[in-house]
Amino acid sequence: MELSDVIAVRRSIRKFRPGKISTETVKQLIDAARLAPSGSNLQPARFIVAQSQEAKETLAKCTPYKFIVRAAVIFVCCADLTTITTREKQVNELRKEGVFDGVEMDMNDPTASAVPVMDTNMTKAYLSMSTAIAIEHIVLKAVDLGLGSCWIGRFDRDKVKEHLALDDTIYPVILLPVGYPDQSPKARPRFALEKYILKTI
Repeated sequence: MELSDVIAVRRSIRKFRPGKISTETVKQLIDAARLAPSGSNLQPARFIVAQSQEAKETLAKCTPYKFIVRAAVIFVCCADLTTITTREKQVNELRKEGVFDGVEMDMNDPTASAVPVMDTNMTKAYLSMSTAIAIEHIVLKAVDLGLGSCWIGRFDRDKVKEHLALDDTIYPVILLPVGYPDQSPKARPRFALEKYILKTI
């Protein structure tokens, strides 16, 4: 499917019909996430793949959106907070690979941007942005494979961490149920294109 078509037909799917997703399909979805860009190439996205009925029912207890249990798989999409410690190493690697060769930059200009010391909340926000890009790669690849998904941001992160025995370095960002759609939602209203453009300068 053409990318423009994938973007146009994507819908949030909240009703799934029965059907398992093969290991190969799961790998294709995760590989789409793996290829996503990330800040400083930190690649913080990590995934728990919940396919067993028991695992899905456990996750359903952590959110009011019980429909997720009917999906073929629920991806618990997380950010690995330890990746922030590799930032200098990753940037140096990008330099060695010539990523910045011939690129106009002035990293010593103090007026160009503020680079504060990141506290825990800032680190979570920064790494969650990169993880979100990886998640959307899964969402779009799912459409390409005839699957549907729905971002779930309303869930008890502490319960999820406890049920999955995740340590404090792994931050759950989104639950993403993926399966075979059992509905064909109409396109939701969208603002006119002009509303998205604040100004052209």
